[in-house]
Amino acid sequence: MNRPASKLRGWAKRLIACEAGGNKSSGKKLPAAFLVVEKLRPYFTTLMGNAGFRALLARALALADGEVRWLDAVQVKADGSLAGFEGLEPVDPADLAEGGVVLMAQLLGLLVAFIGENLTLQMMREIWPKLSLNDLNLNEGDKK
Repeated sequence: MNRPASKLRGWAKRLIACEAGGNKSSGKKLPAAFLVVEKLRPYFTTLMGNAGFRALLARALALADGEVRWLDAVQVKADGSLAGFEGLEPVDPADLAEGGVVLMAQLLGLLVAFIGENLTLQMMREIWPKLSLNDLNLNEGDKK
C-alpha cells in the first residue's frame, strides 16, 4: 500500500470512535471495528458484489493479522461479515482497540487502492454523514 499509514490509522480511529459512540446501548460485545465493517458491508457489496467485498476484507484481515496476534482467530464469513471473536480468550482492551484500528486501516487502504480516495470518501460520507472527513488527504505524504 502506498498510502501513508498514520493517515489511514487516523481515519480508522475516527470511524471506530464514531461507531463506538453511536452504539453504546446496543448490548453488543463486538469490537467497534467489527461494527464499522457491518456498516460498510451493504454499501461495498452493492459496489463490488459479496465475493468482492469478502475478498477485500479477507486480504485486509490477513495483512492485519501480521501485526496483531489475536486477529488470527477471526474469519470472514461467506456473507462478508466477521466471525470468530466470540471464542477468543479475553483480550486486553488496548490490544482489542489496536487490532480494530489495524484491521480498519488495512481495509481503508485497500479500498482507496482499488476504488480510489474520492469514491471511498463519498461512501464514508453517506454512511457517517455527521463525521468530518474534510481534512483527509491521503495523497499528501506524512510530515513525520
